[in-house]
Amino acid sequence: MLRYLLMLSRPRFWLYTAGPVLVGVAYAASSVAELLTPLPALLFVYFLLPANVYLYGVNDRFDREIDAENPKKESGPEARWRDSWGVTAVVAAAGLLGLALFPLTPTVTWPYLAGFFALATAYSAPPLRFKARPFLDSLSNGLYLLPGAAAYAALAGAHPPAAALVGGWLWTMGMHTYSAIPDIEPDRAAGIETTATLLGERRTYRYCGLCWTLAAVAFGLLDLRLGALLGVYPLFLLGTVGAGVDVDRAYWWFPVVNGVVGMLLTFGGLLRLVGVLG
Repeated sequence: MLRYLLMLSRPRFWLYTAGPVLVGVAYAASSVAELLTPLPALLFVYFLLPANVYLYGVNDRFDREIDAENPKKESGPEARWRDSWGVTAVVAAAGLLGLALFPLTPTVTWPYLAGFFALATAYSAPPLRFKARPFLDSLSNGLYLLPGAAAYAALAGAHPPAAALVGGWLWTMGMHTYSAIPDIEPDRAAGIETTATLLGERRTYRYCGLCWTLAAVAFGLLDLRLGALLGVYPLFLLGTVGAGVDVDRAYWWFPVVNGVVGMLLTFGGLLRLVGVLG
């Protein structure tokens, strides 16, 4: 059961929710001492594992018929849903645990926390089920930005810069839609409409490239160095597509790319904090 729950939580993608917390904290802190307070650690721990158990548990629960046709669920890093009361209880408990974050954080944080849980649920669960609605599936994946926004707001006591929110949201849109390309044929076979199934592979590449380019521009409005760093994504897309790298292979390179970019973003915030970077 433990092994299954770990697979369900997608360990390769843990930093997609916990990583933004580190970035948000690094840029919100006004002193090194603030980094060592309990609240950032609590947010990081929650969004590292329990949040992913809830997010992907809800996803797998409502995708169980579709996943029966998905070869990604046959073997490897993902598994098919186990329809048992024990698994359902753990997933529900992981979501309820997140409610404990509200009384522990300032009110400015609450819209971001509420947004995360609302989108994490509505993305997969009916009646909204955004993941089966072209373009809304992409737009709703801004949920991956919200843990970082919540961490920033919790520590700074203020909302993150608008350009960071816009840029981060665009990045998540491109990332989600790219990840849907390997699922185009299984989704079409199951009668599921997504941005990727609607556009087809070639136009989906263009859509992702546009999202990532605009994300780089938005971050560039904050700092040209941030814009240059986010410019890695459209270049990566051009490189892999131009070299004919199969999307099923390139898809699994992104956890490494995202980890490196996130690390550099975090280091930039920490160096700013100690006065090394302006």
